[in-house]
Amino acid sequence: MTDQATLDPAPAAPPPPGRRWGGRRVRLVGALTGGVVAVAVAALALWLAHPSGRGEQATAAKVPVAWGRPAVSAEGLAQRSGVKITQVAVSGAGGLLDLRFRVFDPAKAHALHDPATPPAIVDERTGLVLNQLLMNHSHSGEYTPAVTYYLVFENSGNWVHRGSRVTVLLGNAQVEHVVVA
Repeated sequence: MTDQATLDPAPAAPPPPGRRWGGRRVRLVGALTGGVVAVAVAALALWLAHPSGRGEQATAAKVPVAWGRPAVSAEGLAQRSGVKITQVAVSGAGGLLDLRFRVFDPAKAHALHDPATPPAIVDERTGLVLNQLLMNHSHSGEYTPAVTYYLVFENSGNWVHRGSRVTVLLGNAQVEHVVVA
């Protein structure tokens, strides 16, 4: 044969005998360690976020004193404030809480405009008060009988979710144990 160059690559040299860093075992141990650390961090975050995870007995939180109003039934709210709650639901991918109410007596419902008793929703598990309306929107005119109105509260952090029990504060009354849809 001649001394001409060929296009075939030269054979690779075999790896040196003994241990190699970056081998299968090292990668497997690294992956398992990373997975265990990730699970531990997630478990710690959940444990810190939920009081029942710290061994405390989970009980319904009371409405803070500054926000407390006379507790009434759903029918009592209609008699006292002239409105009936028709729905409290999570919307906006969990970031909003939609409160809908129907007006029966516009004269009594006018109390919902009183700045001394702003509307709010209180999560009964944590005591968190949701009182920030989306874009500060609320009804400002006269109410009309048999019309359903809404208030949309910001639910930052998605603390209140479907199935939660909340206390709804409207006018000078509060309705407890309302289940969120």
